[in-house]
Amino acid sequence: MLRDMNKKLIIIFSLAIAIIIAVLYAYRGTWGKTDIEFRIHINEQLVQESAFGEPPTFAIWLENPVSGDKRTVFVTRRAAIGDWEGKAEVPVALPQWFEVYKAENETNELPGFEKEASISVTGATPKPGYFVTRARVDAGSKWICWIEVNLSGDYNEFYQEYNQVEKIEDEFGTGQPALLYKAELVAAKGTVIIPEIAGITMVNSPDGHILQPLNGITTALSIFDEISITIRRPNPKILNSLE
Repeated sequence: MLRDMNKKLIIIFSLAIAIIIAVLYAYRGTWGKTDIEFRIHINEQLVQESAFGEPPTFAIWLENPVSGDKRTVFVTRRAAIGDWEGKAEVPVALPQWFEVYKAENETNELPGFEKEASISVTGATPKPGYFVTRARVDAGSKWICWIEVNLSGDYNEFYQEYNQVEKIEDEFGTGQPALLYKAELVAAKGTVIIPEIAGITMVNSPDGHILQPLNGITTALSIFDEISITIRRPNPKILNSLE
């Protein structure tokens, strides 16, 4: 009887030790860390009113303000794999992020089936509604947050599907060009920031710059009708530690 009781105590003690180790291991990845949470609401009505009715293509990345190094947090799958339904590539979709991709992958080519963006930051294009993603960083570190978005077929009087006067067709069905949001922050828990629009991003612009003023932009300003960045306490992944 005493021997059986000792065996049970040993088993219980061993399980307790295993649980403690798993918890400590899970928390190890959160010590001295904070999460930058991006929360975005996609305007369903605007998506439905666009020429193609497809959710927007967008990318999120962080930039170290000291070194200038950039790190992709999330990019929709269409841009990540170059899936443009018959077109080899669409450089006007996310011009600024494509430059980030090139630097991260040490290439001069746009992402495609042979050279995709990392699967760890790639996701299906979110449907209208709320989209949330996080990036883990050192507590107290400084970052520049960038978000680039384009809703194809979002035409207006300035960006037309076919310009009758100049006889120019929108080759890629882009509509209004991609918008670039920017926010600078210090990763201190509880901080909430609303990113501001830095401008539109374009390729082959007359002055050679990617970032341009908001000339002719209308409905594109509402692709994201709610957007915020919050610094939160990291959630330890205990279940992952037990696997």
